[in-house]
Amino acid sequence: MSKWTEKLPEAAREFIAGRRVDEVECIIADIAGVARGKAMPASKFAKQANYFLPNSIFLQTITGEWADNPAGSFTEPDMILVPDFSTATAAPWTADVTLQVIHDAEDQAGRPVPTAPRNVLKRIVELYNAEGWQPIVAPEMEFFLVARNIDPNMPIIPPMGRSGRRAAGKQAYSMSAVDEYGKVIDDIYDFAEAQGFEIDGILQEGGAGQVEINLAHGDPVALADEIFFFKRLIREAALRHDCFATFMAKPIEGEPGSAMHIHHSVVDKKTGKNIFSDRKGGETPEFMHFIAGMQTHLPAAVALLAPYVNSYRRYVPDFAAPINLEWGRDNRTTGLRVPISGPEARRLENRLAGMDCNPYLGIAASLACGYLGLKAGKMPRAECTQDAYNMETDLPYNLGDALDLLEEDAALREALGVEFCNVYDSVKRNEYKEFLQVISPWEREHLLLNV
Repeated sequence: MSKWTEKLPEAAREFIAGRRVDEVECIIADIAGVARGKAMPASKFAKQANYFLPNSIFLQTITGEWADNPAGSFTEPDMILVPDFSTATAAPWTADVTLQVIHDAEDQAGRPVPTAPRNVLKRIVELYNAEGWQPIVAPEMEFFLVARNIDPNMPIIPPMGRSGRRAAGKQAYSMSAVDEYGKVIDDIYDFAEAQGFEIDGILQEGGAGQVEINLAHGDPVALADEIFFFKRLIREAALRHDCFATFMAKPIEGEPGSAMHIHHSVVDKKTGKNIFSDRKGGETPEFMHFIAGMQTHLPAAVALLAPYVNSYRRYVPDFAAPINLEWGRDNRTTGLRVPISGPEARRLENRLAGMDCNPYLGIAASLACGYLGLKAGKMPRAECTQDAYNMETDLPYNLGDALDLLEEDAALREALGVEFCNVYDSVKRNEYKEFLQVISPWEREHLLLNV
């Protein structure tokens, strides 16, 4: 075994199983959460001390365009990519023996690049650590399996199931519904096992072809890495069976959207105890402060939790997505839900994030809101014990409004990093501007001859 392969996690070593590694993919998440980087022969990876990418990748929009650099002139200097060998994992869908390794981005002076999403999340975790806290998250991933769609002008439709019929909606938790595309699910399990990932459960969600995967709770950076990897492996599993997997927030008209619900708790690093529960098992003031921080800062954080124009199509009443920031115990109509649990597992579920968000940035933004609440020490609004869909909304209606709110929240910008927020704003306003240039079928149908 070569020197660098000795650093690999157990699952990666088991995947190799004495075979020669052919290729290593050196990857990093851009602002959208897209894997950027380069692949190289394993022999070259073993010999090369440094890997480089231009820092301009964090100015690239989802359409492939380049946003304006908020700092002004730009010479596209190289970043140094530093492999995090704890993330090394298989790419089990490839024909040869291939490993993926997530890299951290440093500038040429060895400092973390502040616009790299993984560094943004690490920055937030360090804020907690400085207070003696360790944040814990448990994400839920929702996505759709859909029929292949190669024409953007055509609507997305559900995939064909093993019965020969298209997947149907309104079948939440149905075992027979999820069995319709069981071969895709089998490959997801196989790929996850080969990559050393633990799936807490897979279930049919409410949409036609909509699936939910729950992940076990743990360290925020490690879980964001897993979601980053999971998106790729799920897409690869779907392609093997003549369908697409999409993490778009609202891909099918009339169906619910896909969320990335995030469960949060915070542990005292010295005692290992959940700071949301006291010695008698009751709720602590810190738990209330955390909720208050969410209610105060989430309107601004929505720009990161709902990063595209399509994201805001999720926030409609009675479609399993929140429309406000009310909180309640075991109340799924609220944006902030306190699930049933014992004192040691007391947590808050943020139901706002869409599955289209960058997992590093979505988790970072959510944790930042809670952190600011813990520091401010304020109390939340009274618990919502009714149907929150009957209450007023307090979320931005579109991406432009969300970016305005982020620009106005100085505390959240400081927590996430002002330089990062400026770059994020530039990228997203560029995407929003591009969207506004597109004339939709609805406009042509109803306005062309009628106005």
